Amino acid sequence: MNLNIMARKNPSSLLTSTKKKYDQLAKLCSKNITRTYSTSFSLGIQFIDQALRQPIHNIYGFVRIADEIVDSFGDYDRSLLLAEFKHDCFKAIDRGISTNPALHAFQDTVNTYSIDHELIHLFLASMEMDLSPVKFGQTQYQEYILGSAQVVGLMCLHVFVKGDKMAYERLKFPAMQLGSAFQKVNFLRDLGADYLHLGRSYFPSIDPSQFSASDKLNIEKEISAEFSQALSGIRQLPKSSGKGVYLAYTYYQQLFRKIQKRNPNQVLSNRSRISNWAKLGFMMKAQLRYALNKL
Repeated sequence: MNLNIMARKNPSSLLTSTKKKYDQLAKLCSKNITRTYSTSFSLGIQFIDQALRQPIHNIYGFVRIADEIVDSFGDYDRSLLLAEFKHDCFKAIDRGISTNPALHAFQDTVNTYSIDHELIHLFLASMEMDLSPVKFGQTQYQEYILGSAQVVGLMCLHVFVKGDKMAYERLKFPAMQLGSAFQKVNFLRDLGADYLHLGRSYFPSIDPSQFSASDKLNIEKEISAEFSQALSGIRQLPKSSGKGVYLAYTYYQQLFRKIQKRNPNQVLSNRSRISNWAKLGFMMKAQLRYALNKL
């Protein structure tokens, strides 16, 4: 049919159809951001119910772009770019639309699942902390863990419980512990690179240039305790999301165990990785354990 004739007959239907194309483009953008930056996260998403996958892609796309601004855009005014990104984010949420496809997809998830705006503010505040060289005290460390990791877990939890406020409150603490454990594993894995290339030292009272076995052991004790507390929440998640979250938990457990086997100098000099074949193997085992309820 001639589009001009169609538009004269029903102009609103043509506009609606065009807008749907843009909505799909925005979703595809967030999905591609996830695939480009995290093969592990992308795999985990495939094991949650299909209806929940896109909202999680939308959350990841948002947090990834913010993280890239502070980590990768060193040749530009990162402070200005992050401020603009923050402004555009809340403008998108308020309007229900954005010309930035990643923000357009994110606002749809925020508005659909009534994600608390304070979680977004806390996340962006943690990104602002990364704009200058970091050497954290205990208070800053806790604030950064909250904003950079725990609140992201809570955003995802809003999606997983589909608006069930009682379930959200019941699972809130273990979700925060899981996010904290994931982030601390990342900190350990990236300790050398963060210190040498970005001037960051997240762990309080630790000098990466003199990183010791006792330093490493103390951090590992923190992470182990948080993994244990998180597992109780994973067991209570709806089946629509539980398997995918358990797979992510299993991946980070494997990465953590690999780091535990290395001495401090090895941790500083070489970033620990898990091969794709190894990921595939332990993910298959994790699926079986989940199916047999042997978490």
